[in-house]
Amino acid sequence: MARFALNKSSLTRQNQLLKGYRDFLPSLDMKRRQLLAEQAKARAMRSSEQSQLDAVSPWINEQLPMLAYQAISLEGLVSIAGVSLGEENVMGVRLPLLENVEFQLADYPLLARPHWVDPLVEKLKQALEMRLRMQVAEQRLKLLEAEVRTITQRVNLFDKVLIPRTREQIRKIRIYLADEERAGVVRAKLAKRKKQAEGGLR
Repeated sequence: MARFALNKSSLTRQNQLLKGYRDFLPSLDMKRRQLLAEQAKARAMRSSEQSQLDAVSPWINEQLPMLAYQAISLEGLVSIAGVSLGEENVMGVRLPLLENVEFQLADYPLLARPHWVDPLVEKLKQALEMRLRMQVAEQRLKLLEAEVRTITQRVNLFDKVLIPRTREQIRKIRIYLADEERAGVVRAKLAKRKKQAEGGLR
């Protein structure tokens, strides 16, 4: 811990520091609360994507039981051709954003393809996109959690370390200055008495 001088200019500096810390802390805490709200939204989004993804398999089993028929090859029916990611600035945190997904579909002769392949293709595309959205949601959540940790540490630094330490330093300086002032008064009185006593002896 840095040493501080026990004088009036040091007291002024410590008071200025305390005022700065107190002024900065509310905005820092507000940012922390807003980030916590964003974190909650990111968790809800991830949970929603997971629920939608979990619903795909039961839908396929219920609506397309013919998939159990092994004679029809569905290998490579849908694949991801390209992914476009953007960036969103949320409270100073750069978060990934899924902007677009391009799919590659397997070539099937129109007449040789069963009628249920088209709805299956759509569901597979949805499932792949949802999986990508889940990955992006996970990444967003990790970034927000890291930022919340950092900002919470800063709030605690100001609230539990810097402000109490500065208050204590101000208290010590004030006590020292008050003691010095009292000692000065006592010295002045003693000097006056001594002078009066010396004057009386002449």
